[in-house]
This record gives sequence, C-alpha cells and structure tokens, in this order.
Amino acid sequence: MSEYIPHTPILYFIFRIEMISLFGSKLERKMSIDINERHGDWKKNAALFQKSDTRKSVWQLLNTLVPFLGLWWAAYLSLSVSIWMTLPLTILASGFFVRIFIIFHDCCHHSFFKSRRANEIVGMITGMMTCFPYHQWKYEHAVHHATSGNLGRRGTGDMWTLTVNEYQQLSFVKRMVYRVYRNPVVMFGIGPIHLFLNQYRFNRKGAGRKERINTHVTNFAWMAILTALSIILGWKSVLLVEGPILYLAGIVGIWLFYVQHQFEHSYFETSDKWDYVHAALQGSSFYQLPKILQWVTGNIGYHHVHHLGPKVPNYYLQQMHESTELFRNVPAVTLASSLHALRYRLWDEDSHRFVAFNEIAMAPLGQSVIISQLFHSPRLTRLIGLLFRKLKSQS
Repeated sequence: MSEYIPHTPILYFIFRIEMISLFGSKLERKMSIDINERHGDWKKNAALFQKSDTRKSVWQLLNTLVPFLGLWWAAYLSLSVSIWMTLPLTILASGFFVRIFIIFHDCCHHSFFKSRRANEIVGMITGMMTCFPYHQWKYEHAVHHATSGNLGRRGTGDMWTLTVNEYQQLSFVKRMVYRVYRNPVVMFGIGPIHLFLNQYRFNRKGAGRKERINTHVTNFAWMAILTALSIILGWKSVLLVEGPILYLAGIVGIWLFYVQHQFEHSYFETSDKWDYVHAALQGSSFYQLPKILQWVTGNIGYHHVHHLGPKVPNYYLQQMHESTELFRNVPAVTLASSLHALRYRLWDEDSHRFVAFNEIAMAPLGQSVIISQLFHSPRLTRLIGLLFRKLKSQS
C-alpha cells in the first residue's frame, strides 16, 4: 500500500487526515451498532446493581463522617501549635468533605438507601454539612442527567458551554465574558467562592414551596452551626479551619464535574439527534484515578456507569463497570491526560470535539467594530470607519 501514499509532506498530511476521517466514521458507526445490539444486556446488568446495601451504606457513613469530624477537630487544636500543621489536616479533611458530598449525591438519586425517607433525611443532613440545599440540587441534577449533551437543552445543572458557531456570533463583550468564565484561574479560583456563597444560597425561579423552605432551612442551619462554633472556638479559628476545607473541596468538585463531560471527544447533539445511552457512554468520562483518590471521590470517576444507571450506589459502580461487556472498550481518561481538558473551550459541531480558542478561525475584529460593540453607537462606528478609510487613502 506504501506506493499509493504521496511522498510530499503536504499531500501525505492530507492523505492521513482523509484516512483518519474514513476509519473514524466507520468506528463511530460500529460503536452505535454495538450500543443498540447490547441495549437489553446493560439494562439487565444494571438491575443487579440498582439495589442499595444498608450495611455498606451505614459503613460508608461511619468511615466518612467520623474521620471528617476528627480531622476538623485536630485541625482546630493544631492552630495552637502552627498554622503549617493545620493546613495538611484541612487538606485531608477536604477529601472527606468531597466524600460526604458523594453520599449527598447518592441520596439525591435515592440510591444510597432502600427507603425514600432515609435518603431524604440523610440527604438533607449531608446537604447542610456541605452547604447544598437537598431539593434544589436534586432538581437541577435530575435535569442534568436528562439533558447532558443535548445542545437544545443546556443551562440547568451544567457548565456554560458554547458551540464554535454560537461563539463566533457573539458580540466582542460577550466573547470576553465567556472567555473569563472558561478561564481556569476564574473557574477554580473564584468558582468555589461563588458555589458556596452565592449559587445555592438563593431559590431558583419556579421553585415549589417545599424546595424554597428547604433552601432557607439549609442556609439557616449552616449559619447557625458556624455562628455557634465561632462563639465557642473563636471566629478566626473557625475561618482558618472551615475556609480551606470548603475552598479545596470546591476546587475538587468543580474539577470533577468539569472533566467528566468536558473532554475532547465528548458527546453533544441537537435535540432531534440526541440519545440518552450515547450521551451516557460517549459524553461521560471514565476517569481512571489512583485507588486512594477513587475511594475519596466515591467511585464517581466511573461516570459513564453512573449516567447509564443513576440508581446504582457509588460502592457498586466499579463492579458494574467490570461486569458489563458494553463498558470494556470505553476509553479511559487518566489523571495526567485529564489536564489537557483545561484547554477545551468550545464544542465544534463539525468535527464533534472540544477545541481551544486558538483553534478556530475568527473574523478579525477591527477597531471600529470593537468600539461599536463596547459603546453600541452606530454613528460612532460610521465616523471611525470613515476616518480609517481616509487615513488609508492618504497613506
């Protein structure tokens, strides 16, 4: 076959692109056929794991809450010795904070206990501990599961993601706002503060009475706990312990949510083409973490399994992955390779992948266009345009 390969670098590059495109499309069709053929198999397999084990759930509560409370208290006591002793303890405590959130997450899916009431009680308590109102977060997360990867139903329970075409049609100011939002410094620097102090402190539009009350109760309970601790232990001590725990756990939480759906060959389709199973398998990553991090994050790295079977408790996700043939060829994202996701900003509908800002061809924004979009003055635009043409003709 080598005699048919062009020898000039440019032609060879084009040949490679065409071959990748050809075989890539065949592979995509094959994956589609496999999913459809095994549709019944994974449903039967999921039914085996969509049953909570009360002993496992209680044990997980104990091995998460007890170490978290112990580390929190140890971090407080260490303040009298050195702040540098406190910091490692708060880092460890933030890991258990993330694990508490995973329990809260399972309760929102009613998968942690068999009893709906038990899920709601534990969910509300862990929600108060992690600063998330149970009913509001449960609603938004259910919408996320039902619409993940659907370009026509973005905006609830997901990250702000634009397509290349949508971005190109934005004004200069809105492009800058989107760039700031997607910047890692803002996302992971300001993101945790926004998450805990703003995003879930208010009720969403259209929330029912039960949801609104739960949001207010969660806020009141959180503030009451912090106030009581501040009176007993001192507000500076509480801030130095609770502050780093919330901030570090927030960074981990945002990163996990980001990398689980914002990887290069993810899945986004228009509403008429969108499919739940494809969205779960192709649009949710298999984040292969080291064992200790997998334990801390409650197996949430098996996110493709979770999206396909949201009723499966976190402690069964790995088992379901390993026992289901459909998951054997799901590509894994490692800790190292996941860092590449930081550069992904826009979804390219033509190539079906995430791209960076510098990968797209942008129409140049001239000085007159920028000023127009900043000040919204058509007359000023014409005046500046006339001035540039005049200067150009004189030169």
